[in-house]
Amino acid sequence: MILEGEKVREEGENHPDRSEQTRAKLRDSERNFRLLVQSVTDYAIYMLEPDGTVASWNAGAERIKGYKAREIIGRNFADFFTPQDREAGIPANALRVARDTGRYESEGWRLRRDGSRFWALAVIDAVRDESGTLLGFAKITRDMTERREAELRLARAQEQLAQSQKMEAIGHLTGGIAHDFNNLLMIVKGQAQLMRMRAKDPKDVRALDAIEQATANGSNLTRQLLSFARRQRLNRERVDLKERLHLFRDLLISSVGGSVKLHIDIDPITWPVEVDVRELELALVNIAVNARDAMPNGGALRITADNVHFDGSGVMALVGDFVALTLADTGSGMPPDILSKVFEPFFTTKEVGKGTGLGLSQVYGFTRQSGGDVQIVSEVGQGTTITLYLPRSTSKKAAAKPEAAIAPAILDNGTILVVEDNLAVGEVSSMLLEKFGYSVKRVARAAEALDLLDRDPDIDLVFSDILMPGNMDGLGLAQAVRDRFPGLPVLLATGYSSAAERAGSEFPIIRKPYDQEVLGFAVKTALAGARRHESR
Repeated sequence: MILEGEKVREEGENHPDRSEQTRAKLRDSERNFRLLVQSVTDYAIYMLEPDGTVASWNAGAERIKGYKAREIIGRNFADFFTPQDREAGIPANALRVARDTGRYESEGWRLRRDGSRFWALAVIDAVRDESGTLLGFAKITRDMTERREAELRLARAQEQLAQSQKMEAIGHLTGGIAHDFNNLLMIVKGQAQLMRMRAKDPKDVRALDAIEQATANGSNLTRQLLSFARRQRLNRERVDLKERLHLFRDLLISSVGGSVKLHIDIDPITWPVEVDVRELELALVNIAVNARDAMPNGGALRITADNVHFDGSGVMALVGDFVALTLADTGSGMPPDILSKVFEPFFTTKEVGKGTGLGLSQVYGFTRQSGGDVQIVSEVGQGTTITLYLPRSTSKKAAAKPEAAIAPAILDNGTILVVEDNLAVGEVSSMLLEKFGYSVKRVARAAEALDLLDRDPDIDLVFSDILMPGNMDGLGLAQAVRDRFPGLPVLLATGYSSAAERAGSEFPIIRKPYDQEVLGFAVKTALAGARRHESR
């Protein structure tokens, strides 16, 4: 008979020691785990001693950080942090938090072996034995640079969208203000010119000079407002930047003053651009004046150009060929809170009376309406760089030259129908035309104009404002006149209207507030064109 205890001893003698089996399994498990960790390449996984010394190193750590195991084991993990983070004590704080709470997580810039930076998502876990003694730390790092850059691009795109929407809203507001303001200027300017024809006293003439100068200044302000609002009618043409800036150099030199050195370096291979020359020159002057004011003790303004192509994937979402026209100064620069507002109308950091706050808003509106964009980079003490992205011209034609003035002797006659809903503007326009020798008839609506044209065949020209109340504006009236009364010329005027841009070159348009010479020449040109057509 075998006792139970003897049976157990016998089985123990006939089988390997179970504790040895357990230790073997543990060794196999540890070896497999090490192999697994070593094979991971998407994550940097390594161990740290309690003081932060690197104790192990996997293939992912080598790929992400650039160090081989023999180069980094034995060094402190603080080497992966930027100098600023090391100075702030962030590595030591990370170990302290992991030791006290068991875990530390963070995101931030880390350094590779070659000194380049990457955006890291890092986790540090405290490792302790059965008794709770700290053995070290397990460190896991993932390279999140691509995700970070995508987030930054999205944030920039969202910020630009919000800025664009804000600018669009401001643009609608300023465009409406400009229209009403231009009508007021038209009344003041027109009446002043009529009074000048009667003025005899030199004091009266000087007073009228002052009034006309004030209206000219007001007209320039509304022009810049309309440029910002992208409601300015642009006359685009092919422009050679090297040639144009050579012709424009003297004006730019006078704009920046004698203490600022102007350097213009435009490569001959620079593409021609398709822009409104007057608006381009005004934009360059506005930037030059701002640069001058940022360099009160002197400095330099450098103008360069580069050919660039966009595929629509950038923050500006431009597509096609553009010329990047860059103006860089060595001035005082601007902090970020100022930089974000510089394109807004009426925003200025200058003293009262020193600036209107419309200079850079005109630059913004001009580039956007031209089909391009503008970027500004600035740092306090490091100067400011403004880059205009202007669309490449594919036209082979040179800019059209203005026609010679038409002899007035045969043109100062005829009947003109004035269509203007503003009573005072209609009155001053009619009086100016009558001074030229024309007979004038006036109506306030497009429908009234068409009704009068049906009844009166002796009208020689229709002169209409574009923006009018009712179902038909001035552009609609011009199109109806062309269809119903072929050969009858139409001249349009506007203080502001998006319809002016839609009209293109379909009909001649003059901008309010116009002076008597502009009005007279435009009327003569329109009548002469119609008469030449009739004589064929």
